[in-house]
Amino acid sequence: MEWFANNLIETILIVGVILLIVEVVVLGFSTFFLTFTGLAAIATAIIMWAGLIPETFAWTMISIAVFTAVFAALLWTRLAKLQNTVDYRRADSDLIGHTFVLPENVEAALPMKQKPKYQFSGISWYLNAHEDLVKGTVVEVVKADVGSLLIRAKEA
Repeated sequence: MEWFANNLIETILIVGVILLIVEVVVLGFSTFFLTFTGLAAIATAIIMWAGLIPETFAWTMISIAVFTAVFAALLWTRLAKLQNTVDYRRADSDLIGHTFVLPENVEAALPMKQKPKYQFSGISWYLNAHEDLVKGTVVEVVKADVGSLLIRAKEA
């Protein structure tokens, strides 16, 4: 504990960098509190190193609190805009293109809960198709949704 008190500037700088790393790597930049606090700790370490404020615990806490509020006020709207960008592209699935022999008839007009299921990768998937398919047809997956696979007859 004595080392931290004797090396307050270095300790604050290390804590600030760790907070930024945790925010980006662990939390995926989802909360801004650690970002603002980490930046405030780094700014406090720099102004203590420059000799603008005394190297005491009280001044450290006051400076970090003030800088956190300042960074929050200055950066909140800019960082919030980064989070509001939404990617509407569908995620790629390894299931798309998977072929198998149809275990049962699939009727396109049936409600989803009455359609046959296909066991794959430990999950029972409802089989959905745009046209009726008969048992024994070789089919391929064209789209994977939560709990259901859209299939079509595989062309030879």
